[in-house]
Amino acid sequence: MANRVENAPVQELQERVVTIRRVSKTVKGGRIFKFAALVVVGDGNGKIGFGMGKSGEVPDAIRKGIEDAKKNMFTVALRGTTIPHEVIGAFGAGRVLLKPAPEGTGVIAGGAVRAVVETAGIRDIRTKALRSNNPCNVVRATINGLKSLRNANEVAAIRGKTVSEILG
Repeated sequence: MANRVENAPVQELQERVVTIRRVSKTVKGGRIFKFAALVVVGDGNGKIGFGMGKSGEVPDAIRKGIEDAKKNMFTVALRGTTIPHEVIGAFGAGRVLLKPAPEGTGVIAGGAVRAVVETAGIRDIRTKALRSNNPCNVVRATINGLKSLRNANEVAAIRGKTVSEILG
């Protein structure tokens, strides 16, 4: 018990259910229905994850999705209330264009992209879902786009330059 940290601030996570699908399987006696829930979890401060949960009941599927999302969390590179640069995220047939926006613009995004961006804590951004509108592919494409973002410090370290040389 000596290793346990007392009074450590616990960051409250926001949970967003993106979509719930009813999936059926036909067997000899009829149809069996199950549910698949796509859930996004974030702290509203740059940490985000997503997960998929499947179960015979909707609340169980959501709970499993939340547990899966908490296991797959990562940190997004932010610049103030927006993202550092424009990026296109891709997964399968889904493509999502993410553009930084000036302060006060707000979140301009569709359903699945909006859930991911808001739980990540991004307040100003312009997005467009290209090609596929399948929520699973759109969420994964958005996550891939956010994972590929780099701030000026990371780019400077890779190129062996200073931050002021990168920013000009």
